[in-house]
Amino acid sequence: MTAGLQGSLMVDVAGTWLTAEDRQLLRQPEVGGLIIFARNIENPRQVRELSASIRAIRPDLLLAVDQEGGRVQRLRQGFVRLPAMRAIADNHNAEYLAEQCGWIMATEVLAVGLDLSFAPVLDLDYQRSAVVGTRSFEGDPERAALLAGAFIRGMNSAGMAATGKHFPGHGWAEADSHVAIPNDERSLDQIRANDLVPFAKLSKQLAAVMPAHVIYPQVDSQPAGFSRRWLQDILRGELQFDGVIFSDDLSMAGAHVVGDAASRIEAALTAGCDMGLVCNDRAAAELALSAAQRLKVKPSERIARMRGQSFASTEYRQDPRWLAAVGALKEAQLID
Repeated sequence: MTAGLQGSLMVDVAGTWLTAEDRQLLRQPEVGGLIIFARNIENPRQVRELSASIRAIRPDLLLAVDQEGGRVQRLRQGFVRLPAMRAIADNHNAEYLAEQCGWIMATEVLAVGLDLSFAPVLDLDYQRSAVVGTRSFEGDPERAALLAGAFIRGMNSAGMAATGKHFPGHGWAEADSHVAIPNDERSLDQIRANDLVPFAKLSKQLAAVMPAHVIYPQVDSQPAGFSRRWLQDILRGELQFDGVIFSDDLSMAGAHVVGDAASRIEAALTAGCDMGLVCNDRAAAELALSAAQRLKVKPSERIARMRGQSFASTEYRQDPRWLAAVGALKEAQLID
């Protein structure tokens, strides 16, 4: 067994408030973050209260949500219903609109006390993957990088660090890694020439990357999130990326190839992930926690970079920038 691994867990809770069991889990030093889902959310005020109750136990915990826009948007009631990223690309001023979307999303997420949304999606839209589809900005790698870069600028100006996903690209593999183990049979040269372009171009703007639960058999027999070849040699080495690596949810079917939750968290951290997500399965989270304790994991110092830099006032809707950004999206018919 490897001792003294760097890394920690990101877990979830079942409801809109914390139970005694949740509090006990969150006190464990191996737990470094918490992600909320639709079931944890009623309205902005309730999310602020939940965030505050979590920070009362562990002020250092990283609080996250998936708030991409389109169909992947957990915060809904009382929040702007953002468009799918693909809808932005069809506008003549797409770069400006992408930046406004990034700023609105980050402002609203920060205003309820959360640190980050796992965004943007850098996968390319080959019109093959149903799970990626309209979550992608574009099929063209240069334009995808341009629009994602604008979205990141908007996030950053609101005070949020960006996470690019799903490295090295989930757009070609047709299976959905939530329920299956997708394969991408292309060569590394093909992937480099296309899917890696947004990650390479944005590697200095991204504070974090989330790898795909996809196997690229011409490169490695393991899914990217468990692969030292992908994470160490290519992402850290070739792309010179020095940010945080978050695993995708280790409860997803695409992660089961390496065994139970204990095996998965060990494999993810050993490959180079700084934080492993174990969601929607408390028994798996507890098994992963036991493994992390046995391995004597130490939190990665990189994680602090993901903390929200400015938590917006709850009065943000009066801000002239807010009114202008929302007005631009309405004019482009991207929001109601």
